[in-house]
Amino acid sequence: MNIEMPRKKLDLASAIAEGDIRVLLMVLVHMTGDARWLEPPYRPKRDVRLIPDPDAGVPGEVQDEVRAAVLKLFENGEPEPVVADPGNELMLRMMSATLGENVAPEYAPLMREEMGFVPRDARWTRRPSNEVLAQQQVLIVGAGVCAIALGVALGRLGIPYTIVEKNDELGGTWYVNRYPGCGVDTPNHSYSFSFGARNPWTRYFAQRQELLDYLRKVALEYDIRSHIRLNTELTASRWDDGRRRWISTLKTKNGEETFESTTLVSAIGQLNDPSPAHFKGEEDFDGLTLHSARWSDDIKLDGKRVAVIGTGATAMQLVPSIADRVASLTVYQRTAQWARPVAGLSDPITEGARWLLAHLPFYVQWYRFNMFWRYGDGLLPLLRKDPNWPHPDRAVNKGNDRHRQELTDFILSELKDRPDLIEKCVPTYPPYGKRILLDNNWFKTLRKPNVELVTDNIDRFAEDGIVTADGKLRPADIIVISTGFKVSEMAARLNISGRDGKNLKQAWANDNPTAYLGIAVPDFPNLFLMLGPNTGPAHGGSVIFQSECQSRYISVCLVEMIEQGIAAIDVRQDAHDEYIRKVDAEHAQLIWTHPGMTTYYRNKQGRVFSAMPWRFVDYWKMTHDPDLSQYRQTRA
Repeated sequence: MNIEMPRKKLDLASAIAEGDIRVLLMVLVHMTGDARWLEPPYRPKRDVRLIPDPDAGVPGEVQDEVRAAVLKLFENGEPEPVVADPGNELMLRMMSATLGENVAPEYAPLMREEMGFVPRDARWTRRPSNEVLAQQQVLIVGAGVCAIALGVALGRLGIPYTIVEKNDELGGTWYVNRYPGCGVDTPNHSYSFSFGARNPWTRYFAQRQELLDYLRKVALEYDIRSHIRLNTELTASRWDDGRRRWISTLKTKNGEETFESTTLVSAIGQLNDPSPAHFKGEEDFDGLTLHSARWSDDIKLDGKRVAVIGTGATAMQLVPSIADRVASLTVYQRTAQWARPVAGLSDPITEGARWLLAHLPFYVQWYRFNMFWRYGDGLLPLLRKDPNWPHPDRAVNKGNDRHRQELTDFILSELKDRPDLIEKCVPTYPPYGKRILLDNNWFKTLRKPNVELVTDNIDRFAEDGIVTADGKLRPADIIVISTGFKVSEMAARLNISGRDGKNLKQAWANDNPTAYLGIAVPDFPNLFLMLGPNTGPAHGGSVIFQSECQSRYISVCLVEMIEQGIAAIDVRQDAHDEYIRKVDAEHAQLIWTHPGMTTYYRNKQGRVFSAMPWRFVDYWKMTHDPDLSQYRQTRA
């Protein structure tokens, strides 16, 4: 990349002054090949915060030396790097140094790929003719992050694909959800694709509009839009075993039409179909009632009496965002939530740091790695049950209990003058047993004079508000139902029928979706799921990382099928069942099977069907190189 330097040397120096030392050190190693930058006195101190201190615990004079060395390297332009790809051995040393902790060796090949030092793409052994490729057609349902990831992979291979999207714009959840405060709860340098032009993020945790704009940019960069049919809904799809085709019915503005494809992909994910709770007397309420996922920009909140039902991730963003605009805000809570404080959650990224991320070679890759790691696999050991731990009711192990105490202390410090709220807000179940939430001034908001937290059960809706079980009426003009999504439906709601007319909804009866690697289902040939069962990132991470793992898996499957003359693959029942046994056995050891709480990660039978039990590095390895011996194969 040709670096565009600031107009004055002083500008470059001021940008570097705002840089993260742990990242600048890695830039020096790449550019000079000198590994002394990985050793004391330069080696950063370990910092587990999601947004770490940019001085990395390094003495001031050493920081000055590092910044001066970077400035000297680039003051006259961009030199060629000595180390473009560090290889596994040096990569491991660099990762350990930048983090100030030991890193397991299996992460080196993953992160070399994730940071673009080696290619992730599926590759042809020998590119097929255009005539052969023209016989292929991949139908992708949904135009969110998964569809974009797969579209990029297929586009690079030249495999024809069409994306159908029922809404009038791409973006998936970031297009549909537009409630005040809507944003990502993963650092956005991690919640972004490993490919594409660098995005000039303005803050560490981006808001909805910035995320949607980013997805639009990626779609434009890779010509995804020319493959998308908006306002087009898949209403049914059936497998024709004789013709080895998926026959899909599409609902468009001009009526129904039939679409044939060799492959069908569900890219609708897990959190796409709102699950509004229902209450007695709903029809009696005179005001506005809506699910948070159905928010409209024309809703007038100022001076209104607003009720919010639910205290999950959406409510934790919504409530603090509207509290100062409304006359009163009543929050109805079924279960208290743990929330992590994050210093800098709403802070902007400084101008100098943004310049480094946009222009300085290797800076964005290593910055992104730091964010990936801090919200990655590090938390998983704290979620594993210790059979010898004496207090399993409150925590699953000693480390988890330490986090419980830290999070409890945070709640107590936020609500110190409100013992009534403390009683309502300290959860009884172990930390991270439900989705990880980030404090967005949630507890401070609950203390506001116009905000009330109600833990009594809702009895019914009345004409002018909500009546709780104790008979008390609390007035409301607007009721926002923030009770999540029909997570267990996933692709089953698409009305997909496989071999012998077997319907996916029947295969996943009793709210129990299962799939090999979360991607393939027996008796549904050439059907691939993205963010399917047991692939939801629950201990951290990013659905974008998952989508890239799965898009590589799907695209490699298609490459191997085309090259080997295979018309259809159908995962073997025994391979599927063995994988599910391993998933369930692993979940039995993890926090999401703890009996002390309910969570949307598991169904009514207590089986965890949504969350992934594996480390991200494990899932990356599982999905990197498909083993077609696990599939029944039908020759072309």
